[in-house]
Amino acid sequence: MADSTPVSNQWVVDLIENFIAVSPLNNMQDGSSEPAWDSALVGFASGADPIWQQYKEYVGAFHWTPWEVFNQHHAVENVSAAELTVISWILPQRKRVRMANRRATDYPAEEWARIRVYGEEFNAALRRHVALCLEQVGHPAIAPMLAPNWTIVKSQRFSYASSWSERHAAFAAGLGTFGLCDGLITAKGKAMRAGSVVAKMSLKPSPRFYTGHQDYCLFHADGTCGKCIDRCPAGAITKSGHDKEKCRHHLVRSREYMKNTYNFEGYGCGLCQVGVPCEAKIPVKAAREALKKGIMPPPPPPLA
Repeated sequence: MADSTPVSNQWVVDLIENFIAVSPLNNMQDGSSEPAWDSALVGFASGADPIWQQYKEYVGAFHWTPWEVFNQHHAVENVSAAELTVISWILPQRKRVRMANRRATDYPAEEWARIRVYGEEFNAALRRHVALCLEQVGHPAIAPMLAPNWTIVKSQRFSYASSWSERHAAFAAGLGTFGLCDGLITAKGKAMRAGSVVAKMSLKPSPRFYTGHQDYCLFHADGTCGKCIDRCPAGAITKSGHDKEKCRHHLVRSREYMKNTYNFEGYGCGLCQVGVPCEAKIPVKAAREALKKGIMPPPPPPLA
């Protein structure tokens, strides 16, 4: 392979933003010219960050580290974990889509359903685009979610899990922490989609301006809120957390609703991501200000 072209963090951010701006795939597929996505949040994590091994130990042996998924598909490169960077991005839901889904009570609004289907198709295209462009400038890359051996695994601890999680990649890249419903709360809120690519290059990791994996959630910060409990039409969220099986069964039922109501194939819900304080921002004031100032927040006080 020819010598690689030096690539900076900003080069990658610009690559992602330019694709969002010009790709014809970035639309609602509803006959209008409205985009599915406006902009992205982008973060970076080192392939040698200890967090990847922590995921493997906590989630299960089936959960890939960046080194594992890269070397499965680029074995000839024979790279070390330290030579890899995970690029993660967040696509925040647009205001129109969020407002439409706030009014939903059982199944997703059509705008939200279109984003779940066509917006995610764009997200897959973005993964391919980022990986291909990096390859073209001499940096082999893989989008783990598009790997042919990516799979969902039955998990004793979590009901089911997968060999790569976009939300966990985003957490590692400093883009957000988890809420009561397991959604990732970012600087632009919880209503979002996420994507990632693992590449052979060394970029500066993004700082994680949080100390715990649930720091941005009001319920976990001080025991207040819990609005997502009431928003869930399947009763899958309680003060104890998120019941994945109840959630999954509701998503299965949504397939028939979407086909009969919106005349396209797909599934979705997302009601717990809207009409809640974390819909479009970090609701924990101290955490929000810490991120704005670029400082580590103090640990939250113990719950009474």
